[in-house]
Amino acid sequence: MSNEAYTVTAACDDVMQVGESPLWHPDQQTLYWVDIDGFAVHSLHPASGRHHKWPMASEPSALAIGSNGGLIVALRAGIMHLNTDSGELTAIAAAPYDTATTRFNDGKTDAAGRFWVGTIYEPRDKPAADMYVLDKGELRLAWPTHVVNSNGLAFSPDNTVLYHADTAGHKVTRYAFDAAAGAISAPQVLHQFSSDKSAPDYGGRPDGAAVDADGNYWVALFEGGRIVKLSPSGALLEEIALPARCPTMVTFGGDDLTTLYITTAGKRPAEELARLPLSGKVLQVKANVAGRPAAIYQES
Repeated sequence: MSNEAYTVTAACDDVMQVGESPLWHPDQQTLYWVDIDGFAVHSLHPASGRHHKWPMASEPSALAIGSNGGLIVALRAGIMHLNTDSGELTAIAAAPYDTATTRFNDGKTDAAGRFWVGTIYEPRDKPAADMYVLDKGELRLAWPTHVVNSNGLAFSPDNTVLYHADTAGHKVTRYAFDAAAGAISAPQVLHQFSSDKSAPDYGGRPDGAAVDADGNYWVALFEGGRIVKLSPSGALLEEIALPARCPTMVTFGGDDLTTLYITTAGKRPAEELARLPLSGKVLQVKANVAGRPAAIYQES
């Protein structure tokens, strides 16, 4: 149910290898994101067009706004604080896994100020990814996700639901979320996408996501060239067709939080890049609903 009313354009002309984790900073009116395979954190101030990047020593994947300023960055090597004025990195927590096979992947901060970050198990021969949570500088295992690639983390507006995507399993699950304890229970499948890649109507697999102010779940369909909007009960409400086959994550930004920013992958076959030249760029589209401000990671 592609909606032709949407007009998708490039927000930034730089091409990422694997753009990910768009994060809107409302106080700075600035968009941050990472290029995982490009080993860099990026920022864009849309009003002025200022674009900046900070090189990283290992792959960055997820971002959070720090309560003391700067950004919290999940890298393969561990979780760091990035001073966005000086570029200085300060270690917060070492990687709790074997960095030869595993790295941090998708993450999001909850309303209590905890930073949740899942992992990806790169050999992809068993479901060995986990979910971790950083709480005031202490990193703990939240739960073994029993997936290969942890993605799609998001929270409902009333903080009673945690959403999580199993990318390889083409599935999004909703959990009852205890915000006070930082714990989950009662998993239910929100939406099962088709996993038949040979089918003519194969629509991709769920990657990064965001929840709007009405509680709907917007998720990027990697290899599907689209963003889909799901109701809190999992009904497919609408979709946005994209000029890139591999969107990776979405976030709401702009002064009224109605601009949907979409990171995409540019590390793709030459034929695909020739056909879809916006691949790898950060895209933008005006949404028909506002998002919610990003929660702040509480450093102490």
